[in-house]
Amino acid sequence: MTALEVIQPGLLSLLQDRGRFAQAAIGLTTGGPMDPLAASLANRLLQNSANATLIEVSFGGLVLRARTKTQIAVTGATLPLGIDGKEQAMWSVIEVAEGEEINLGFSETGCRSYLAVRGGFDIPDSFGSSSTVVREGIGGLNGQRLTVGDELPIHAVDAAQELWLPPRMRPRYHHRATVRVIPGYQYAHFPRLEQRRFFGSEYTVTDRCDRMGYRLEGPAIACDIQGILSEGIAPGAIQIPADGQPIALLNDRQTIGGYPKIGCALSLDCAALGQLRPGDTVIFTPISEHYAHNALHLADAFERSRHLEPTPR
Repeated sequence: MTALEVIQPGLLSLLQDRGRFAQAAIGLTTGGPMDPLAASLANRLLQNSANATLIEVSFGGLVLRARTKTQIAVTGATLPLGIDGKEQAMWSVIEVAEGEEINLGFSETGCRSYLAVRGGFDIPDSFGSSSTVVREGIGGLNGQRLTVGDELPIHAVDAAQELWLPPRMRPRYHHRATVRVIPGYQYAHFPRLEQRRFFGSEYTVTDRCDRMGYRLEGPAIACDIQGILSEGIAPGAIQIPADGQPIALLNDRQTIGGYPKIGCALSLDCAALGQLRPGDTVIFTPISEHYAHNALHLADAFERSRHLEPTPR
């Protein structure tokens, strides 16, 4: 069988492609990888389609057995990686023989890693995407996280050139993130002192953080409105509920909500936020829409200049 078998699923392992778009009108959220850059690089290493389905591994602990000869690449949060007990390098194409076990240990820095396979996993689309959203029960294998005994079929394609991403070109993960925020139209409902408190304080990631959103803890922020009519929620929206503790909404967020929002995090920084763990630190800084556009263009230009290289021998 051209597949990988799940021996241990880890804490939370989900099949993801780039995400489910243009479905919010029927109440379906985006899904997709929390760190799109790391996921994209895993597929690029294997010369897969940009939308090829891979596995997002939160915190680690995933063990797979190859039912066929294949190639894999693992990117994202730093963790021990082994093939049949032999240590392997992340950010590179790795040959896997039939019957060998792929073992991802627990992450040391960062939160989410990505395992891609040459050709991508052969998972049927649900509402235009294979991305798993457990809360909605769609995508992946029956809309659920991976479990022991799952068989993950692979598209059969020829082997790819063995490539790697040199260390100087790899993303770096830390225990602290600066998140750039574009103030929203409800920003004026936060008094000037509250605005300065929000942008001048440090917040801690609580243990109530998941793919829906990150609840933060720090100085409470007051708003002169306590609630609004429910409205659409963009990825990165920062809600301020009644207790004044910010919630940054991410990939699996609900599509509508009624808390006031002080602004929206730049998409580039949502990925950095999604790599933080409970106890890590977040600070916010305000930016303009013009700055945001420039930052996105610069990031795109840098990504196009990020060259993969043949694996050194």
